[in-house]
Amino acid sequence: MKKLVVVLALLNTACISAESPSLEKVTKLLTPESVVQATDGAIYVSEINEFDKDGDGQISVIRDGKVSTLVKGLDDPKGLAIIGDNLYIADKTKVLKVTLNESPAQLSTFVEASAFANLPQFLNDLEADPKGNLYVSDSGDIMGTGKGGAIYKIDAQGNTTLLVDGKQDERVMAPNGLLADDTGDYLIFVDFTSGILYQYNQSNKALTDISEANFGGGDGVVHHSNGTIYVSDWKSGKVYSMNMNGDVSLLKEGYQSAADIAITKDEQYLMVPDMKAGILDFIPLN
Repeated sequence: MKKLVVVLALLNTACISAESPSLEKVTKLLTPESVVQATDGAIYVSEINEFDKDGDGQISVIRDGKVSTLVKGLDDPKGLAIIGDNLYIADKTKVLKVTLNESPAQLSTFVEASAFANLPQFLNDLEADPKGNLYVSDSGDIMGTGKGGAIYKIDAQGNTTLLVDGKQDERVMAPNGLLADDTGDYLIFVDFTSGILYQYNQSNKALTDISEANFGGGDGVVHHSNGTIYVSDWKSGKVYSMNMNGDVSLLKEGYQSAADIAITKDEQYLMVPDMKAGILDFIPLN
């Protein structure tokens, strides 16, 4: 676990010190998959609605406990990431961009499906690094063979680069949750098929297993500045924590399907979309 400790020390530890008001569970969401909080406190949630039904997906925003629609008419929106004033969305086979500093917010296509090395099957999680790059996981045939996945890097101009896929390394089956470090050298991801947490070194392209635990249907991966990594298991409805030594503990269970988790900017809460239940839950971390 020595390599894990080194990588965790490099992960982004910036947070907002002001405490959030108590956050209450949000219900009646339409198949919520991913969540992210902006620096102004607004919480954005991707809602798939009905799988494989184009046009019925949307992004909702939560402010002061009130839910409203930011943009709609999406296909199967999943992973979310914020860079500056832009919200990025992994939507089925393409990546969309929403300009949050305009009213109304403007929706556009940032990366077309044709821009990827291989036509995406199931774009899933999105992650941003401090240098302004995006990372997106293609979980491949996640509901079928559980293989065919890939991970891509996207620069600020929308140029895509294939980092790793199952053809290069058979351990890459259905990569899901992504976590980038501060340097841009390492990318942590959990595979939905194997339940294994990996570290990918972008410099030498080495893929390393960094946990002996099996996270089942691993979905989301996030990092707290105290060194703790949190991983959600979509299949079992559980959320786990892992400390700097690699010790894994059950944080909470009982969800129908714990999807792509995130931490609030003040690090007071872990946000958990329960996809099948239509709920966004908040787990206090202090």
